Formats: sequence, structure tokens, C-alpha cells
Amino acid sequence: VQLQAYGGGLVQAGGSLRLSCAASGRTSSTYTMGWFRQAPGKEREFVAAIRWSDGMIRYANSVRGRFTISRDNAKNTVYLQMNSLKPEDTAVYYCAAVSRGLIFSTVSRSSEYDYWGQGTQVTVSS
Repeated sequence: VQLQAYGGGLVQAGGSLRLSCAASGRTSSTYTMGWFRQAPGKEREFVAAIRWSDGMIRYANSVRGRFTISRDNAKNTVYLQMNSLKPEDTAVYYCAAVSRGLIFSTVSRSSEYDYWGQGTQVTVSS
């Protein structure tokens, strides 16, 4: 499975961006897809995830209410709509996929994911 993430950019605080991640190859294996981010000098952290089979969604507390994850089954694409962006959202955002349906308690663990995209930079200016 290959993942291609795009949609990052520079935006002012309070603005919005939408990230997309298109899966290709053995897409029948992308049962759970997630977004992670990594800011300079910090560890990679979970942002949001969606389970393909039933649409189960989980968000990190830091983005709940501002970010929305969604999917387009026909396009094998997952989206991350980011609203009310803050400077602390600045990071490289990565999409990830795994060939099984993760349970709610494990979707936030980066170690559970088998496939990773190349990352897209999101910069929020104050």
C-alpha cells in the first residue's frame, strides 16, 4: 500500500486547511487509517483515525472539536479538515494505514500502523 498525503501549507491562526491522503496498491488492506503529526523537537503524536468497516472515529483531545476526519471509499482517500488552527498545530502531518480494524484503544498507537505516507507540512502563523 502506498500513501500520498497532500494539502499542507501556511495559514494564519484561526484559519483552515484540508489534508488528503490517497491510498493505492492493495487498498483492500487499508482497514484503519489515521493521521499523526510531528513538530520540531517533539515526538510523533496521534491526531485522528477512522476505521473503514464501520466509520469508528477517534480524535486526540487537542484537536477534538476543531478537526474532522472523513473518508471516501470510492477514492480510497481519507481527509482531515482542520479548522480554528493554532500555532501549536504546526507540524509535519503523516497519514498511516494498517491492514486490520483497530479497536478504539489502539488506534492512537503509531506502532500499530504498517504503512506511512511521506508527510505534509502544516505551518500556522500567529
